[in-house]
Amino acid sequence: MIVGSVRDGRVGPTVARWFADEARTHGGFHVDVIDLLDYPLPLVIPAPGQFADPETTRIHEALAARIAAADAYVIVTPEYNHTLPAALKNTVDWVYAEWAAKPVGFVSYGGMSGGLRAVEHLRHIVAELHGVTVRESLSFHQVWEAFDGDLPRDREGSAAAAKGMLDRLVWWGRTLRAARLDRPYER
Repeated sequence: MIVGSVRDGRVGPTVARWFADEARTHGGFHVDVIDLLDYPLPLVIPAPGQFADPETTRIHEALAARIAAADAYVIVTPEYNHTLPAALKNTVDWVYAEWAAKPVGFVSYGGMSGGLRAVEHLRHIVAELHGVTVRESLSFHQVWEAFDGDLPRDREGSAAAAKGMLDRLVWWGRTLRAARLDRPYER
């Protein structure tokens, strides 16, 4: 799971903690939560054949290894200015080959749209990375009112939506892992 916001005062960690607990309860996953705040990649990506400074290289390699290790992903994202956060897009630009032939689900949050416009943009980006997005997603509209502390106010509805997406991710994750083992995916 990837927490896609790095802003001060962000709600992402609250949403991510709740969803990570749902994924653990589901039982089909080993949950690894990646908070992009812990991976401060610069906005300037080295040109082909050039290398980043040692600290950037260390951050990039550590993040790429965690993303590569997963068979499925959930991106937890807000919507900023009708799209995804810059830190999330920057991460995708730094770490891209690791997403190929793997499923991605989305948990979004925000105001009236609940982050759905960010998810729509992410669906296009994931397709470009050769990833597979699942149809089922979960969004929290007016997120500041949707949570009571660390839990959604609509616990039953939120849990049911989470289970639907997690069930689909298990199916796609297992299917695509078997396919990659049978025949490595070539980009």
